[in-house]
Amino acid sequence: MCIRDRYQRRVRGLCTLLVKVAKMGAFMYMNELWKRKSSDVMKFIQRVRSWEFRHQHTIVRMRRPTRPEKARAVGYKTKPGYSIFRVRIRRGGRKRPAHRGITTGKPKTAGILGIKLNKNNRAVAEQRLGRKVGNARILNSYWVNQDSTFMWYEIVAVDPMHKTCLLYTSPSPRDS
Repeated sequence: MCIRDRYQRRVRGLCTLLVKVAKMGAFMYMNELWKRKSSDVMKFIQRVRSWEFRHQHTIVRMRRPTRPEKARAVGYKTKPGYSIFRVRIRRGGRKRPAHRGITTGKPKTAGILGIKLNKNNRAVAEQRLGRKVGNARILNSYWVNQDSTFMWYEIVAVDPMHKTCLLYTSPSPRDS
């Protein structure tokens, strides 16, 4: 491959990149930022946010989402009846509640520390919010932040009886 071909490839790649950038809106730029979590800017922002989140309660209702593009993608709308919550989950495995570390039975079942919960942390966060806010329906959730001790998820909840967002749909012919 000669130098001219390499140059043409680079120019072609640059042109497609410029066309892609021209088509991007504000939410696409935000999404690109969140995709690069290891960049210095995002690392700093996440460290400051985790410090702030750590000093708040386990379940916090928010006025607006931290990641608006992700919230919209999972079903959040900025209108009455829709609410967004941040839930904090402690990281790590599940420790078996065995008094003084004494387990009975076969050695295979004698473990205390190596046990993992079958559900992931996101599902646990959604369930905790569902128990706390019984009148709302959980739509979806997404990851926001984590540090060595905690993970934070933002969960979109809907009031099913609110007139602006009635979740009832007419039954389809297949259901009858």
